Amino acid sequence: DVTGRRGHGAQRGQALPALLGAGLILILAALALAAIGGAATGKERVQRAADLAALSAARSMRDDVPRLLAPARLPDGAPNPGHLSRAEYLARARLAAMDAARRNRVDPARLRVTFPDAADPPLRARATIAGEVDPEDLPGGERLGAHQPISVVASAVAEASAPTSSWTGMPSQAEGGGYSGPLVYRDGEGMRPDVAAAYDRMAAAARRAGIDLVVVSGYRSDAEQAELFARHPDPRWVAPPGHSLHRCATELDLGPSSAYGWLDANAPRFGFVRRYSWEAWHFGFDAGPQPCSEAGNAVGPEAALGEEEGLGRSSGLPAFVPAPYRDPLLHSASRWNVSPGLLAAQLMAESGFNPRAVSPAGALGIAQFIPSTARSYGLRDPFDPVASIDAQAHLMSDLLRRFGSVPLALAAYNAGPGAVAACGCVPPYPETRAYVARILALADGAGVLLSPPLEVRLVR
Repeated sequence: DVTGRRGHGAQRGQALPALLGAGLILILAALALAAIGGAATGKERVQRAADLAALSAARSMRDDVPRLLAPARLPDGAPNPGHLSRAEYLARARLAAMDAARRNRVDPARLRVTFPDAADPPLRARATIAGEVDPEDLPGGERLGAHQPISVVASAVAEASAPTSSWTGMPSQAEGGGYSGPLVYRDGEGMRPDVAAAYDRMAAAARRAGIDLVVVSGYRSDAEQAELFARHPDPRWVAPPGHSLHRCATELDLGPSSAYGWLDANAPRFGFVRRYSWEAWHFGFDAGPQPCSEAGNAVGPEAALGEEEGLGRSSGLPAFVPAPYRDPLLHSASRWNVSPGLLAAQLMAESGFNPRAVSPAGALGIAQFIPSTARSYGLRDPFDPVASIDAQAHLMSDLLRRFGSVPLALAAYNAGPGAVAACGCVPPYPETRAYVARILALADGAGVLLSPPLEVRLVR
């Protein structure tokens, strides 16, 4: 049937363009999806670069703030080589951000670094990257056949702030594991208070050696361990629920990997032992009560401030304390069981040791007492420096006992106990956060260990 064959051939001839059209549509759809995926991947890569740039700037600021606060001149009048001007301080932070961008394959010319924190010292940095990403620079991009650059904008803000447990969103009391006592947080990870005190001393020693320790993992409840084991069901690497010492709040997984050699050599000095030969990062605390014991549960939150320091007590005074105030500081610190280094750094921040200082808000004297607080602590004359220092030590002793934290006690001194109690944190007032950071940095720069160093974190 000639007519029938021709009709069949015509149908095939008509179907071919349709098939080609459908194939073309599928190819275009695939390219579109690939382009969308490439855009998302490009955005993620640039956002990561912005995050790291902001974090690098904030880390530089945290490390340099003691130099920013150091006197511009030495006692003999010569320039202080350890001092940084504000411009130098910010320039170093900007260079750190640019170096981070360069390491993440972003042209530093596309990076804009600003410092939105008007407080003194500035401790917040914003990194914004606006530019284009070549799809061929992305994984699989050379197979897309598309060379149209992808426009992306990413921004991140990081800050160095005084550490408090409230930022973690985690409970202050452990439950659901082998430990049921109070939790103290470092880098967002919980641990027993005496473990935190020992870790702080170890981290301070590591920093002096040029190593910045990070707590990667701390306390884990049995439920958290079960979830982790479900993802990695290999008992050689992840203990089954109920068997991990992390449930005891005495174990820390530490980083970075460049610190492992230092930890092996030095961790025992601070009461930590490497638990397992095959885990270079896992260190347990064995200088206190046994893990998962009743004695461990009974360790109080004040232990986070260290056995040697009590409520932050230490015997040294920073060199910046003027001679007339050294004996009064040591006497009052001993009387009220408060660190003389803490009181000294506070006086430097409050008045620069000026006994006649008067603030715009009406705070008076070397310790900047408002009249109502001065009366409640029996201070008749806020311009009497010796009496003011003793009242300051008394007040700080009360605040340390109430809040169990040096940063929170300082925040309460500045903003009032009510504001701190309301949130259990350093209140989000720029003046108060800068005040706390300034004192911690002054103490850290003078070698006085009061609390963990300022923590660097992404804000948004």
